[in-house]
Amino acid sequence: MSDGGYNQFCPVSMAAEIICSRWTLLVLRELVIGSTRFNELRRGVPSMSPALLSKRLKELEAAGIVMRVAAEREPGVHEYRLTEAGTELRPIIEAIGVWGHRWVTTQATLKNLDASLLMWDIRRNINTDPMPPRRNTIQFIFRDRPVSERNYWLIVEPSKEVDLCLVDPGFDVDLYVSTDLQSMTEIWLGYRTIDQMSDDGRLVLTGSTTLTAGLRAWLKLSVFANLEKKVA
Repeated sequence: MSDGGYNQFCPVSMAAEIICSRWTLLVLRELVIGSTRFNELRRGVPSMSPALLSKRLKELEAAGIVMRVAAEREPGVHEYRLTEAGTELRPIIEAIGVWGHRWVTTQATLKNLDASLLMWDIRRNINTDPMPPRRNTIQFIFRDRPVSERNYWLIVEPSKEVDLCLVDPGFDVDLYVSTDLQSMTEIWLGYRTIDQMSDDGRLVLTGSTTLTAGLRAWLKLSVFANLEKKVA
């Protein structure tokens, strides 16, 4: 799979040749957390070109880690699923994430801010149960970003997947979340709390008192947010 092999029979070397080429671990991360469609995978790795994503998926399929299957209810649409071999990578991917959260410095992590990736992560971790049983529209405003990266809308409707819109969907907004990208990233990763950011004026909530009061319940943080960091 890699451009240049290690030429070693060691199982670590052989595994590295398959899963350690550029972007492959991130594609596997997306598959592990439930992305199955090509466009879903693209949104999870927004800086990866579609051509390279397609290439990596074909390589993973050839290695027996991923299988391409027809979608059950949509003729002509295909999905990517982990095989038994791919599923066995789940604890490995999770362990790498745990290690990265604990041992990579906060400063190094916050050099890699990405509004689209952050909002995609937030979108798939929204807990809809505490929300009013109707359509809820939440607009995130990153006031420090250029216009093209400033506004994101989450649409939460009963019995539907949470939708993330990059253009105004035209619905009345129930809650405005105004902040800067670093502050929201710090909240998401568990570096700072919602209360700390609100007290500092770096997070401002305007709109529905119900959604505001329940923010800590419906805004689930990163799966790594509660882990102890070993480095600052």
